[in-house]
Amino acid sequence: MLTRRSALALSFAALVGAAQAQPQKIPVVASFSIIGDLVRQVGGDRITVATIVGPDGDAHVYQPSPADGRHIAQARLIFVNGLGFEGWLDRLMRAAKSKGEVFTLGNGIAARKGEEGQDPHAWQDVANAKIYVEAIRETLTAADPEGAPAYKANADAYLAKLDALDTEIQQAIAAVPKERRRVVSTHDAFGYFAGRYGVEFIAPQGVSTEAEVSARDVAKIIDAVRTHKVAAVFIENIADPRLAKRIASETGARMGGVLYSDALSDAKSDGATYIDMMRHNVKELAKALAP
Repeated sequence: MLTRRSALALSFAALVGAAQAQPQKIPVVASFSIIGDLVRQVGGDRITVATIVGPDGDAHVYQPSPADGRHIAQARLIFVNGLGFEGWLDRLMRAAKSKGEVFTLGNGIAARKGEEGQDPHAWQDVANAKIYVEAIRETLTAADPEGAPAYKANADAYLAKLDALDTEIQQAIAAVPKERRRVVSTHDAFGYFAGRYGVEFIAPQGVSTEAEVSARDVAKIIDAVRTHKVAAVFIENIADPRLAKRIASETGARMGGVLYSDALSDAKSDGATYIDMMRHNVKELAKALAP
């Protein structure tokens, strides 16, 4: 006869067995929000992801917190962009005494040269985002071979979405007359987008937001906007909008919307994932550049 005590014991044993059957999730850190989203898309429910620089954060000038150190110390895998993007990372790794493996996703792409060195903003070309995703899949598979089928399925499904996104962006930009595909952004974050999709970006700041913008730089941009009849000036979600507004005011160029450059938006806005971010940007560009 099954007593209440024995029934409870059996229930407890079943719960323990179920918990033990669940694979332990791999603790992963991503250096900033865009990489965090790509890692989640591939890793699914087999990983936990902590992101150092969150939505609307500027990774160029970020100052890590004690909580970041704890995340780094506990991580088994650490995904970063590289190409000079996370200048604070080495200090954080040393301070946290991290034993996690660091994987630099930017090493897999042909880096664009900026005035200050390599341009780290490779994700602005969807073809490069695909390279990141493939590297994430391989890294997770090596760390967790039992999860290989899940990582492959997740990556394959997401890569198909990125193929569709790439086509969507090309079609949207192709509908804009070539003579109107010239805009101003806050800093030089869209060089890869320009190379892939055929929109020229003029920026008063270089590839990093750390550099101060001089009055001479602003004057050069204003001259260029007037000379080339730039269609629109855009604000970035990580930047002070006053400079872009000044350029628009002094040149008469149309004020465009907000572009997501180095970070996703929060969940309440329409750039909370990489795909949403890219769709938002091309929508804003197409709208502002329309004749």
